[in-house]
Amino acid sequence: MKEEIIGPGRGTILRKNNQKELKIFLDSNHLDNIFLINGNNFYSQNLRKANLIVKPNDYYMLINKNHEEIEVNYSNDVSNHRTIYDPYKFELSEKAKIDPILFKKKYNVPNGFLDVLNKWYSIKFTYSDYSLIYIKPGIGISIQTHKFRSEIWRILKGNPIIINANKVYYFVEAETKFINDKLMYHSIMNSNNDLEQYVIVEERWSGNFNEEDIVREYNPNNYS
Repeated sequence: MKEEIIGPGRGTILRKNNQKELKIFLDSNHLDNIFLINGNNFYSQNLRKANLIVKPNDYYMLINKNHEEIEVNYSNDVSNHRTIYDPYKFELSEKAKIDPILFKKKYNVPNGFLDVLNKWYSIKFTYSDYSLIYIKPGIGISIQTHKFRSEIWRILKGNPIIINANKVYYFVEAETKFINDKLMYHSIMNSNNDLEQYVIVEERWSGNFNEEDIVREYNPNNYS
């Protein structure tokens, strides 16, 4: 495969390049509305053609922020590139919300939480001054920002891929911390294939904590 069509608001697979340099070709009119992961860099603005060269063995992914589909062309066949994370792996699957009671028993969630936010792809238990977020294997939460709060993430388990501002961190080890300041892009991807390997993140915050504060710039779990 040397070309790919990306619909509005959708992305490609996060792939690992092989041992040859890869060039990505896009219409220059679309560059202002593309998110790009290229190696350890996350480009959210001021994308240039020079940024579309992927080094051997680096990771790459494109997200279409345009209101129309775009055509992506590659210098090499990417069909044999390793899939690291497929944002649409569960697009056609049942989307039943996680049962908090069953989940708490199975995964030994600490007592004392004050609130639960359960979705089909993640569940959050909120305590007085922190939250525990559990993310299903093969799932990534939205690339998002907050207007009125900042967060500190501490990775507890699962070796996730983290977007933090303009950087991407792969297979992060437990006890690693990230500061997500106001208006800073951030996201978590659980690339584990083992169905029991949830990513667990401790989240602490400052400012106005409100789920309505989230601006989801790319949400692969809201399938269209």
